[in-house]
Amino acid sequence: MIRMSDSGETDVLRELAKLPTIASPRVSPDGETVALYYDVTGRNELHLCDPEDGSLEQLSDGDVPRSVRAGFEWDPSGDRLFYHRDEGGDEQHDVWAMSLDGESEPVVEMDGQIRLHDVGEDGETLLLGSSRDGQMNLYRHDVPGGETTKVTDYERAVAAGQLSPEGDRIAYMTNETDTYENSDVYVADGDGSNARNLEIGDVGAESVPIDWGPDGDRLLVGDNTTDLGRAGVVDLSGGVDDATVTWFGDGQFEESPSHFLDGGERFVAGRTRGAVTVPVVYDVESGEGRELDFPAGVANVAEGRLDDDRLLAYRTTSSKRPELVAYDLDADATETLFDAEYGPFDPDDFVEPEAVSFASDGVPETPARAVDHDPYEEFEIEGLLFDSGRRPSPLIVNPHGGPRHHDMRRFSYRVQFLLSRGYSVLQVNYRGSTGRGREFVRELYDDWGGAEQGDVATGVEHVLDEYDWLDEDRVAVYGGSYGGYSANWQMVQYPDLYAAGVTWVGVSDLFDMYENTMPHFRTELMVKNLGEPEENEAIYRERSPVNYVENVDAPLLIVHGVNDPRVPVSQARILRDALDDAGFEEGVDYEYEELGEEGHGSGDIDQKIRSLELLDDFLDRRIGAERTAVASLDD
Repeated sequence: MIRMSDSGETDVLRELAKLPTIASPRVSPDGETVALYYDVTGRNELHLCDPEDGSLEQLSDGDVPRSVRAGFEWDPSGDRLFYHRDEGGDEQHDVWAMSLDGESEPVVEMDGQIRLHDVGEDGETLLLGSSRDGQMNLYRHDVPGGETTKVTDYERAVAAGQLSPEGDRIAYMTNETDTYENSDVYVADGDGSNARNLEIGDVGAESVPIDWGPDGDRLLVGDNTTDLGRAGVVDLSGGVDDATVTWFGDGQFEESPSHFLDGGERFVAGRTRGAVTVPVVYDVESGEGRELDFPAGVANVAEGRLDDDRLLAYRTTSSKRPELVAYDLDADATETLFDAEYGPFDPDDFVEPEAVSFASDGVPETPARAVDHDPYEEFEIEGLLFDSGRRPSPLIVNPHGGPRHHDMRRFSYRVQFLLSRGYSVLQVNYRGSTGRGREFVRELYDDWGGAEQGDVATGVEHVLDEYDWLDEDRVAVYGGSYGGYSANWQMVQYPDLYAAGVTWVGVSDLFDMYENTMPHFRTELMVKNLGEPEENEAIYRERSPVNYVENVDAPLLIVHGVNDPRVPVSQARILRDALDDAGFEEGVDYEYEELGEEGHGSGDIDQKIRSLELLDDFLDRRIGAERTAVASLDD
């Protein structure tokens, strides 16, 4: 467990929050340089890393978004980077270009959000997603001429745009069926005309284009028709109308394709095994695949090759912070290129979790206060339990966001901080989480606040029964985004379990969320999971935590960024006002904080420190942390 300094109890908090973290590494076209985001200055900035010696050169200076939710791409010339800018975390990005001497200029500025999907091989064409006209659709931008042209016009969101090598075709994903959860792969001419649905998956499945082969005759795709995600290669050499697809893998694990290697002769996919993701390299002709040798955690391979023909990989575990390594495919060996910073800590100071599993029918023994349910289908639910080593130990229940997400063995400074304060942490991959196939995800459709919240509560009951060193009187629930929705719902549905709750950028009112989130979130998150509110008014009303605030029976901390475009700050304000109307007193029964210059989270170190201080202070006062029994860092 992390130890605290005698010089002050906030040292671990600050030192953990200050640890710089790499993100979004990209190999340059010549393989001699790696561009990446790095927050060593206190906020995310673009840097260049020399793979020979790991040295860094900072490029940007306050230009890039605080929270890295949109990446960047190399110009094929290798002379500059195309990247995103926003204002205070509002995610309404424009696209800029930055030369390797740090000089920037705007490239695409439009109303709404912009997402750079792809850069043409000549560097003169950008393929963008934009919500300029309401829904997210695709646009082509001519870099020399400065002209932007809309190339798709669908009612549902368009995503995953890919330019063919010659720039004469585009591939993308959208849905024209009446089945909300469906998505199909389309190939069209470069101007968006002659669009064809490749029909590679069943209606109701999710298919997505990933990468064009270098000759433009192959398209790497993903699909979950057979339940577990799989990777495939579409042969387009005979034309779109005669396209055929070959699927890879034995269907034992969920797999997600990443990119082609070696002129399209091989490709990389990510294989998920429980809470672990490992890269797999497939040979297109033979169909054979092999896992790369990485420790149990999360690893992925970046596009391109280093100049010595090795792959660039990013890896992390629950106790080891993210680092960059070069992977030699012939020798199955890695060499660290860029070490993670640990400051005053050592990897041995950090805690690896224990895997837990339990049967759940979505109806825990704890009485439901908001909505009663009959038992659902029983599933074996998996989770991770981090033991702080404190006896007895308070417990923080930390449901993930998404909800299309799942908790994995990756480093989390927030989890490790909570452990340092003596709180054990439970993460539950409830039904609806990814990594276990389409049918498991579909369990959440039309049922937010139903069985998945029962899974979380059943997980709490399970660990309290199985581990007698957990203090059942000091259990708190803490989550962000959909995890914030979960925190809100746990507090109103199963208040008997919790002594405190923390909702961070959390959803409280589903009607307001539908009206005020981004257009593509409205269709791809709200409608896909819950249908249209006018057709499903009852479920929108029944599953909105704000309608049951009278059930809150423990202190609640509400925190929200004022510039959040995903979960608008109105969600927090509606919840606060409802608590006031129900007779709860701010500062006594609940606490409320709005964070300026912040959207759906922030990567700024000052903001990380502030968020940990808010969390630490609230939990300490409300359920208590025994800090005095911890030794010095110097011991």
